[in-house]
Amino acid sequence: MITEATSLDHRLRAIADPARRRILRALKPRGAASASAPAIGKNGLCAGDIEERVRLSQPTISHHMAVLTKAGLIEAVKQGQWRWYRRNEKALRRLVKSLRTQL
Repeated sequence: MITEATSLDHRLRAIADPARRRILRALKPRGAASASAPAIGKNGLCAGDIEERVRLSQPTISHHMAVLTKAGLIEAVKQGQWRWYRRNEKALRRLVKSLRTQL
């Protein structure tokens, strides 16, 4: 049985890693696109785009994306051979709300 506290612990472990926090920041929608960081499309970013933004290897990105997806903090959509990632804003808001409530 997964309780709210267990869920919170799981999500906190997922964001404890600085690389995963960088990935979440890379997936955060921006107002205006810059040359070094193109805008995030409606489907999100593919692993290659994330790799460029956070400067980690593809296997490392895959590991971190699996952890964040399992924690429910990002969503992955497969289209053909591509997998697109985007933040789960609702889950992130619930995480912040849980922290405010429990601390």
